Amino acid sequence: MVKKLKLDSEEQELLDSYERGEWKSAPSSKQEIQIAQRAASQFMKKDARINIRMSSHDLDGLKQIAVREGLSYQTLIGSILHKFVSGNQLAGN
Repeated sequence: MVKKLKLDSEEQELLDSYERGEWKSAPSSKQEIQIAQRAASQFMKKDARINIRMSSHDLDGLKQIAVREGLSYQTLIGSILHKFVSGNQLAGN
């Protein structure tokens, strides 16, 4: 038995549009895909190590947040630092 999802008006509008065949795939060339893949690979490259000293209280807090987010605490710390240097708003600010 398939359970029917309850859609809000925006979701229903999108589904109706799709079912009417109004959606078209965006054209993309192999070259554009390769460029995007290389850019993503370079952007996410982790090529430096650091050692930092911090309070055990702060580290324990980071580890608890990481568990809630389903991440390793090192990945969480890297993400926080990336957001900070990129000028993205950090949680709680």
